[in-house]
Amino acid sequence: MLTLTSPRDTPLHGWPAGAKLAGLCLFTLALFQLASPLWLALVAVALALGHLALGRDIAAAGLGLLRPLWPFALVVAVWHLALRDPSGGAVILLRMGLAVAAANLVTMTTRLSDMLAVLMRLLSPLSRLGLPSDRIALAIALVIRFIPVLSDRIALIRAAWSARSPRPPGWRLMVPAALAALDEAEHVAESLRARGGAG
Repeated sequence: MLTLTSPRDTPLHGWPAGAKLAGLCLFTLALFQLASPLWLALVAVALALGHLALGRDIAAAGLGLLRPLWPFALVVAVWHLALRDPSGGAVILLRMGLAVAAANLVTMTTRLSDMLAVLMRLLSPLSRLGLPSDRIALAIALVIRFIPVLSDRIALIRAAWSARSPRPPGWRLMVPAALAALDEAEHVAESLRARGGAG
C-alpha cells in the first residue's frame, strides 16, 4: 500500500507527531472563527507559502491531494451562486480547502508509526473498558492511508474506461472500484499477517 509520507525529510518531519496533530486541531477550530473570505484567503496564501518553503515537490504533492475535492467544490459553488450568496460559498470552500490542505501537510510530514503512537496514547483509556486501543488506532491510521490510494486506483480505472469508450462511465465504476478496495484490503491483511498480525 502506498503512503502519503514524503520520502524527503523536511523541517516538519522532526516535529513531534502529537504537537502537529494538536496544531492541526487548533488550526481547524480557528478557521471556523473566521467568517471573512478575505481573512481566509490570507490564511490560504500563508499556507501555500508554507508548502513552498518546504520544497516545490511538497507543494505539488499537496496541490495534487486537493484534486478529489473538486466535485464538492462544484456543488457548493453552484448552490451558493443559485442562492446569490457567493461570499458564503467562498467561506465554505476556503475553510474546506484549508482544513484538508493542512491535514495533508501533517500527513505528508508525519510517519505512520508516529501517528499510531499518538493515537494509541489518546485511545489508551478505552483499554480500561476492554476495548483494543491498539487495533482501533491501527484502523484509523489505515483509513487515513487508504483514502488517497483508492482515489488513485479509481482515477486509473476511469482513465482505462475513457481510453476504451467515449461514454462517461457513471455507475459502471462501482464494481471495479469495490474490487480494487478488496484487493488493497487483501494486500494489507497479508502484510499484517507477515508482520505478526494486528496485536
